[in-house]
Amino acid sequence: MHARHRAVLPDWLTLYYDQPLEITHGEGRHVWDAEGRRYLDFFGGILTTMTAHALPEVTKAVGEQAGRVLHTSTLYLNLPMVELAERIAALSGIPDARVFFTTSGTEANDAALLLATSYRRSHQILAMRNSYHGRSFSTVGITGNRAWSPTSLSPFQTLYVHGGVRTRGPFAHLDDTEFTAACVGDLRDMLGQTRGDVAALIAEPVQGVGGFTSPPDGLYAAFREVLDEHGILWISDEVQTGWGRTGDHFWGWQAHGAAGPPDMLTFAKGIGNGMSVGGVVARAEIMNCLDANSLSTFGGSPVTMAAANANLAYLLEHDLQANARRVGGLLLERLRAAALPGPGPGGAPRPGVVREVRGRGLMIGVELVVPGTDTPSPEAASLVLEAAREGGVLIGKGGGHSTAGVLRIAPPLTLTVAEAEAGAAVLEAALRTAEDRLTGGTRA
Repeated sequence: MHARHRAVLPDWLTLYYDQPLEITHGEGRHVWDAEGRRYLDFFGGILTTMTAHALPEVTKAVGEQAGRVLHTSTLYLNLPMVELAERIAALSGIPDARVFFTTSGTEANDAALLLATSYRRSHQILAMRNSYHGRSFSTVGITGNRAWSPTSLSPFQTLYVHGGVRTRGPFAHLDDTEFTAACVGDLRDMLGQTRGDVAALIAEPVQGVGGFTSPPDGLYAAFREVLDEHGILWISDEVQTGWGRTGDHFWGWQAHGAAGPPDMLTFAKGIGNGMSVGGVVARAEIMNCLDANSLSTFGGSPVTMAAANANLAYLLEHDLQANARRVGGLLLERLRAAALPGPGPGGAPRPGVVREVRGRGLMIGVELVVPGTDTPSPEAASLVLEAAREGGVLIGKGGGHSTAGVLRIAPPLTLTVAEAEAGAAVLEAALRTAEDRLTGGTRA
């Protein structure tokens, strides 16, 4: 299968594992490979299987809708799309909200950029350093992570702002209040060097591909005060942080709640539970600013809308946000304990491979370094990734500075306490494997 894949698909299409994995089916928080081996899924198809694999409520909704009509396009009225838009508009917190559906997070962010630049009549965009917003030409142009930015060409003039990474960079030594003030000062200084007609700031409340990093709570509220002085819009990229995954909040922007809701938010991934659903929520005056005809052939299709409606209903009825907070807190605690380096031969302490365990809810990052240094270690991340697979757990990787030195852990939001404990035990063993390999020894 790997040889056939490489023969017909691009070389740059990333595959995990030395021996790539084919997933054939899933149920709950587990998936099976082509050899019949079962794994705990702690990555959910990149945070996309939000509730559970083969969730009966979703598969039933898909089957029933598919039996009626698969596709119509936005040229016709579509009851499942209207129903989902009503729910999302109400949940968004954005007043007088309008919703436009797409097929992915990339396309959602692309649409938000179109709206912002049209509304503000400017192609200047503020983006966060270490950010990722998609793989289209426009979203690559605002991505602040060079590992995922294959070209310097862009339709935008992009200005990158400090703040998305709390524990690295020139302000890392400051306390939270000083850090926020320094980032606001950087933003003001940058705006003082522009024409002043910047269209928007786009920001992930928790940076996904960047390694699940986040600023102190309230940073974007402080940014919002500056943006409002200039009429600049705020786009919250909730593709990975939405729908209660962070536990404490339904949307990531709510950690910066003093600012009120953003002007726009984008979403995708988890809402479809594997179906291709994305979208933009914006105030009516922004959403309606386009003065040309438009439509979406596949955005808002009846089948994907039926799936998303059923998935969202399940999430709300079972309060999966609370489960993400409770079980995620337990998993975070277990991983922090597992990250502590152990004694080497003779009981002497040895340098550890874990720099930081961070996260919110079921969105956890484990940053790995070359033992005894502060240098990110893609090698350590790959070792842990492989060892975790051998132990029966699938996780992801990410990170900034052109490295993939962060483990990304984001199970479905129905994760149980027993599954969290089992997964944490496997990950602890995988960390020890990497630690032994990189320090050239074994624990005492």
